[in-house]
Amino acid sequence: MKILVTGASSMIGRHTVARLLARGDEVTTLQRNPTGSPTGETRVNEVLGSVSDAATIDRACDGQDAVVHLAAKVGVTGAWPEYERTNVTGTALLIEGAGRAGVGVFVHVSSPAVAHAGAALVGAGAEPADPSSTRGHYATSKAIAERHALAASSAEMPIVAIRPHLVWGPGDTQLVGRIIERARQGRLALVGSGTALIDTTYVDNAADALVAALDRCDELGGRAFVVSNGEPRTVHELVARMIAAAGLEWSPRHVPVSVAKGGGSLVERFWDRTGRTEDPPMTSFLAEQLSTAHWFDQRDTRAALHWTPAVSLAEGFARLGEWFRSCDS
Repeated sequence: MKILVTGASSMIGRHTVARLLARGDEVTTLQRNPTGSPTGETRVNEVLGSVSDAATIDRACDGQDAVVHLAAKVGVTGAWPEYERTNVTGTALLIEGAGRAGVGVFVHVSSPAVAHAGAALVGAGAEPADPSSTRGHYATSKAIAERHALAASSAEMPIVAIRPHLVWGPGDTQLVGRIIERARQGRLALVGSGTALIDTTYVDNAADALVAALDRCDELGGRAFVVSNGEPRTVHELVARMIAAAGLEWSPRHVPVSVAKGGGSLVERFWDRTGRTEDPPMTSFLAEQLSTAHWFDQRDTRAALHWTPAVSLAEGFARLGEWFRSCDS
């Protein structure tokens, strides 16, 4: 099968491309900068450009059987037009281009944040995306994009939305990288008690789920699924095990939730006024995420995708430790 993967330079993208190549698919990637095959081979066809450019999309979609759409503007900084251009307009243009090219199936990679209004999520399912209640530009733009994608699903090109939750693994510069950096600087604190239960997803499992969605897209068009390891753990335990994998010692200190949220709001306003682009140390949304339970019922996802996580959290942390040791040697 000929498959276009956008955003293939991301951690999930690299792992997804590697799996597709391993099973014999022909992969084309669409991204801004050249990366080459994540497996060191030369079997990846690269199209360089943006998902917000229709001509680039037409070149990338030409002759493809399927699309896995990972490209997105992530993070918590930046003006709304930046998120809208990539996440909303880019998704719409890609769906249109895929339709013109006769693409058969389309997997849209979304986020659980599209249906999170701030309350605790305990054993939640994939509730409908609701941009009117999301928190922050990223979540709002992804909610709009997912609603458009699922509404565009058809018999000719079924579209499935997959929402991987807090993906991590060796080489992760987002979740793991930021935790370790702050731990080394002595700036890592727990918001509240640290006992909120949250789900995470080891990167291999997220990539496997995207491949499974490709294979079952014909019968699942128009639906959304949250993907996670299905092993909720407290924030304290997850952070401690990541730090331990890096070989560091950590004595946690706690910041009251109200203080973290209030400080996060001040930081957000300062970042907006000064136009800073690096991630702020705290935001009100991050404080909320670190102090509120959010874990998901995975029964429907696993039954529909015919997928189960191959790598447990315990095995994932062992692999993470091995990776850190290899980096130090």
